Amino acid sequence: MLARMLVPPLCWGCGGVARRKEPLCGGCRRLLRRLATDPVLLCGVRVWAPVAYSGPARDLVRALKFRGATAVADTMAAQIAANAPAGLLGAEAAHGAGRVPPGAGRPACRPVLVPVPLHPRRLRRRGYNQAALIADALARRAGQEVADCLARTGSAATQVGRGRAERRAGPAGSVELGAPAPDRAVLVDDVATTGATLAACAAALRVAGCVDVAALVFARTIGR
Repeated sequence: MLARMLVPPLCWGCGGVARRKEPLCGGCRRLLRRLATDPVLLCGVRVWAPVAYSGPARDLVRALKFRGATAVADTMAAQIAANAPAGLLGAEAAHGAGRVPPGAGRPACRPVLVPVPLHPRRLRRRGYNQAALIADALARRAGQEVADCLARTGSAATQVGRGRAERRAGPAGSVELGAPAPDRAVLVDDVATTGATLAACAAALRVAGCVDVAALVFARTIGR
């Protein structure tokens, strides 16, 4: 308690003082570049993000992914829930949302949140899947269900450091179904660059019978 009183919360963007429970200071929040309300098409998948992957938004993604700042996931989910197109997230809220076994009595008309999977080796190293944290926080806010039904296999290499052509060719390794797929799915991730990873996830879901796949991410690379 004393440490929290003596050391104020710091902004993940600039390192300055931020309000308690706020990952960015007021100045960095104003630097977030808001994106249009309409989804874009990336590698055949409808994708929507509230902000561009630049500046403070990039700092938040890196804090969550590489610096253990798991509380940032709720901030990202709040941004998505507050601004997402109703056709992707759903206009009405359901009660008692949370993780449920895939196929367990879901209304067919409502999409189910599906986190983009993390390779088991990277999951063991990191201790959590950032996409799953965002999906769970989004489920609590928006009244959606979560089906963690995808799995990564093969190479554990990341997209970081790969050229644009390599990224567009798809993620290293492969994405497979680890549990029954929902009828409608909304993939959830922290960031979208080329959209190749989302496309690989969508392909696995469609092969399993999912009739509609879209994606919600916190940030998207401009020009994609």
